[in-house]
Amino acid sequence: MPATGVNSSPVEPDARTRRRSPSGRGSDFARLSQRVAAVGLLDRAPFSYYALRLGAIGLLFVASWAAVFVLGDSWWQMLAAVFLAAMFGQVALVAHDLAHRQVFRTRVPSEVCGRLVGNLGIGMSYGWWQDKHTRHHANPNHEDLDPDVNPDVLVWSSDQAAEATGLPRFIGRYQAFLFYPLLTLEGLNLHAQSVRALFQPYMKQRWPEAALLLGHFAIYLTIVFSVMSPAKAVLFIAVNQALFGVYLGNVFAPNHKGMPTLKKGEKLDFLRKQVLTSRNVRGGWLIDNAMGGLNYQIEHHLFPSMPTPHLRRARLIVREYCAENGIPYHETGFIRSHVEAMRHLHSLGSPIRGAARAA
Repeated sequence: MPATGVNSSPVEPDARTRRRSPSGRGSDFARLSQRVAAVGLLDRAPFSYYALRLGAIGLLFVASWAAVFVLGDSWWQMLAAVFLAAMFGQVALVAHDLAHRQVFRTRVPSEVCGRLVGNLGIGMSYGWWQDKHTRHHANPNHEDLDPDVNPDVLVWSSDQAAEATGLPRFIGRYQAFLFYPLLTLEGLNLHAQSVRALFQPYMKQRWPEAALLLGHFAIYLTIVFSVMSPAKAVLFIAVNQALFGVYLGNVFAPNHKGMPTLKKGEKLDFLRKQVLTSRNVRGGWLIDNAMGGLNYQIEHHLFPSMPTPHLRRARLIVREYCAENGIPYHETGFIRSHVEAMRHLHSLGSPIRGAARAA
């Protein structure tokens, strides 16, 4: 398949694309960076942008907890649980921006605010997530190096499907149908991974991380069980955490799932590695805000510290540059992005289903 410019469906990089990738040189990316920098898109966003965005999210986050107190021991609390799940997702996106130093350019304020927002705010370890996300950015969709495509529950490539055993093999048969139900467990999984990371050698600031996580769990559970009856409290937690996981899954899944994966020994330069494995999601104001700018995933991966409000403008430059250089650039609508990802997951389960029928 010849390399093209802008595509309406995922494109597997062909042999010509791979051969002309000047691995390690980065000259193509350097020229693109010059274009982006020339119009000021690598500069810091106005302070007013983050002050307004973070202020609004903070107020809504506090308001959602205030609603919990006001509603008291009422079944209307389930609506508060839904709204709070959305706020948890927005706070997670703020932690993401802090980790990439989009808000503050220096490490200390970024990490201090990141831990307050992530650990204390939503019970997600900032240190664990930053380590994991940094490895993902360095090698997106790499089957050996990207932690986001580890076949621990689902399989993400044909090689992983062929080698799957245990739970991934069991789930892999119908993983496209199970994907969204599994997302309801993602909120709890983030908490569990955060606690588990406290015992890992790579964890920095272990005790502050632990204290803030403990503070979150203590405050969250105290509020819920002191305001509601035990039955309502348990249901509130279930709804809140399930929808929190679904929210994050719907933000992050369209970005890379169903796009080409890379294997050991395959070499691409930085520009192609980031563009070919990423998918943009088209949309207006609602999609931009709901996904925290991560719908411009290609631009975000190329320029991780680029402020969120600049990504939309950078998209036009990057898309034009990719067309000039014959690099496939894939973007689609929100619904279509999920359809593509689920079709990919279902196709990977086909050999597992066939083997199960033959057994």
